Amino acid sequence: MSKAAPPTASRLIVTLSCRDIIGIVAAVAATLAANRCNILDSKQYFDRDTGLFFMRVVCASEDGLSADGLRAVFSEVVDRFAMTLTVHDTSVKPRVMLLVSKFGHCLNDLLYRWKIGALPVEISAVVSNHRDFYQLTAQHGIDFHYIPVTPSTKQEAEAKLLALIQETNTELTVLARYMQVLSDDLCRKLSGRAINIHHSFLPSFKGAKPYHQAHQRGVKLIGATAHYVTADLDEGPIIEQDVVRVSHEKTADEWVDLGRDVECVVLARAVTAHVERRVFMNGNKTVVFT
Repeated sequence: MSKAAPPTASRLIVTLSCRDIIGIVAAVAATLAANRCNILDSKQYFDRDTGLFFMRVVCASEDGLSADGLRAVFSEVVDRFAMTLTVHDTSVKPRVMLLVSKFGHCLNDLLYRWKIGALPVEISAVVSNHRDFYQLTAQHGIDFHYIPVTPSTKQEAEAKLLALIQETNTELTVLARYMQVLSDDLCRKLSGRAINIHHSFLPSFKGAKPYHQAHQRGVKLIGATAHYVTADLDEGPIIEQDVVRVSHEKTADEWVDLGRDVECVVLARAVTAHVERRVFMNGNKTVVFT
């Protein structure tokens, strides 16, 4: 009689953070080995400034252990080191909602990456305060929600947005050039679960037309910054940045064209890092494993 085929190994991502102390890595490795989980990738970092230790482990469970099951067997380790620990199954794609206004380059880029399988997510919906990208969204078979925003309806609009996020089980909200400032209350509710693309490399150029502000200051590098959304406009913990060199010979509008390309790349990198569980909050900054 032939042997029954072994269960398919499930691939799990373990992330944890805690105060640094001797024995963390040993305890994690021992727990995984005791439960027949083979380590495929492991990275860790100790922040000397905060005294915090961060770790990300990708493992394969030879017995088909679920994320909840692995989380349960770590309970003693979690208690011993007072750590924050999460376990995610890589076969379950995070649900991501995309918000956009009238500039569609980042939306189009994310949709294309998702379509070809380069962005490992499920897009729960596209939301906009304009109707411009309804057809683009429909072409991809994704639900489009038009939620107009005016000063007098802002609170109502945000309530609709939050309800939609909850109804669709959205894990991450991406402001893909959504040109509305979220209220402090909504920022708090989405803390660590909303990413914005700031169309400037330097946070000092805030608000409207940062490239034009940079042009007037004669900067030599422009770029983009992807960060978590906080109540402090464009000053949330930074996830990803990139730049391109510019010259005085180009106009401010030409700088905008260059900047849009950088924005797409930076936002895609940030979203990918988040959904691959490579980003850790560390006070007002982040730890991002490559």
